[in-house]
Amino acid sequence: VQLRESGPGLVKPSQTLSLTCTVSGGSITTGIYYWSWIRQSPGKGLQWIGYIAYSGVTRYSPSLKSRTSMSRDTSNNQFSLQLSSVTPEGTAVYYCARGVIVAGFETKYDYWGQGTQVTVSS
Repeated sequence: VQLRESGPGLVKPSQTLSLTCTVSGGSITTGIYYWSWIRQSPGKGLQWIGYIAYSGVTRYSPSLKSRTSMSRDTSNNQFSLQLSSVTPEGTAVYYCARGVIVAGFETKYDYWGQGTQVTVSS
């Protein structure tokens, strides 16, 4: 399975950040997987943004929920992230990843994209 992020590398404050993850080697609608977005800001740890599940159900981080939307294009085996009203604090490397539940409740990410740098600046 391979994942690849794509989208603009520069977004202006207050605009919407839009990224797409293209998946190859496996379908986003089969298996019990959670297709996720994760970011890492400079000098900080990984932050989970949310997922769109194999079923199409979405779940978002409570801290970003009001500004987050995820969707999918099953014909092209892609899923997308939209994050509205971005601020410079949204500058980060954004990753897409495949999540799988282990031990009944813990999420493990077994495949990752290479990450894409997004800078929020005017």
